[in-house]
Amino acid sequence: QVQLVESGGGLVQPGGSLRLSCAASGSIFRVNAMGWYRQAPGKQRQLVASITSRGSTNYAESVKGRFTISSENAKNTVFLQMNSLRPEDTAVYYCYIQYGWSQSTHWGQGTQVTVSS
Repeated sequence: QVQLVESGGGLVQPGGSLRLSCAASGSIFRVNAMGWYRQAPGKQRQLVASITSRGSTNYAESVKGRFTISSENAKNTVFLQMNSLRPEDTAVYYCYIQYGWSQSTHWGQGTQVTVSS
């Protein structure tokens, strides 16, 4: 059984920073990628950033230059450093891991990020 545990969400003022962490555990092998999606109220879930096991990264246009994704492959852990946060970054952030021969995908429970003065 695969579990993902997220941490680091919270309330921050516009212009502030937060760092999200997500640790995956269980029967995980051949990891392809890890990353983060977010979902704001009334909106569809959207990709924020992803990182492959080889370190290639991908970002949503709206977060480029402000967010940085990184990982510790040996620990199946992914991080999201979020700087210069804006009210429109407010959402529930979900981490995911894609692994195995069949590219299975598992999700975390989500962590709330609220950017407000």
